[in-house]
Amino acid sequence: MSCPDCGDPHNGPYNQWNRREFLTVAGAAGLGLTAGLNTALPGAAPKPTSETVVKQLHESLSAEQKSKVAFVYDHPLRSKVDPNWHITPVKIGEFFNADQRAMIGEIFTGLHNPEFVENVYRHIKEDGGTLDDYAIALFGQPGSGHFEFVLTGRHCTVRCDGDSSPGVAFGGPFFYGHASGGFNEKPDHPGNVYWYQAKRANEVFHSLSGAQRQAALLSDPRAERGAETVALLNPGSGAKAAGLPVSEMSRDQKKLVENVLADLLLPFRRQDADEAMKHIRATGGVDSMSMSFYQNLDIGNDGVWDVWQLESQSMVWYFRGFPHVHVWARVQSRPEGQAAAGQRA
Repeated sequence: MSCPDCGDPHNGPYNQWNRREFLTVAGAAGLGLTAGLNTALPGAAPKPTSETVVKQLHESLSAEQKSKVAFVYDHPLRSKVDPNWHITPVKIGEFFNADQRAMIGEIFTGLHNPEFVENVYRHIKEDGGTLDDYAIALFGQPGSGHFEFVLTGRHCTVRCDGDSSPGVAFGGPFFYGHASGGFNEKPDHPGNVYWYQAKRANEVFHSLSGAQRQAALLSDPRAERGAETVALLNPGSGAKAAGLPVSEMSRDQKKLVENVLADLLLPFRRQDADEAMKHIRATGGVDSMSMSFYQNLDIGNDGVWDVWQLESQSMVWYFRGFPHVHVWARVQSRPEGQAAAGQRA
């Protein structure tokens, strides 16, 4: 199984940290941290992080620009997520000077795996044109411990937060997707840069017994309703995650789920993937999750499930591959019942 745009993940690297390295270092049973692999080579100059460039961008803004794109940290826009939206009404290419646009591009690039980011830019090109057609907002004061950069547009809500939100990976809920070759994709989603994730998930389904498939295969998935799409289960309500608990799978099946999780994290920079794994480990690892597949949105009725999800009380990763790919995700280290908002009964 391979990503058609990245090479074969089983036979050689196709990103800065391939799946085999991820699973070896993380540990097949616990999916632990991989922090040690972030260390720079001795004597190497530290590379500017996206957070560093966000601070530089913020300092470069004129008063007029700040009035349009800079907000207080707790502004409600900071928690919004959608498949196709502009967080501010000004487009990057029309509102920022050349140096600022270059900084925005550097921030966005730095949030991704350097060996995958070319694919991300391809989906940006096919879905929205260029980053110049997207929009950004800045929340809080960079360097204060409370700030966030958010870039949005078609099939993109991405965040850079400098760990301003304790216990929350990726700065909060995020979104990625791709419509390759048109709005209605074919059953095999040719050219879609994220379809490899669904192919990996279907390996789990094919490994299941009849009884397990019956538990995992459901009719209709969750609706897409902005931030409500990634609302977490409220543990006080007694609600359970949809589908088959991973804790009820065999050791080999759990390994396949771990492969799915590794594939989901592949597009992103190492430090965000590490942080996500820290939170996942803190809340029970894959054993805390349930996995579900949805038969009512099966393109081509071919039994290759286009829509599926991994869910726990502290995570949602919802892959909606109909009529093209939308992916909604949220990862944190506590059930949402311990917070004030975003609960799903």
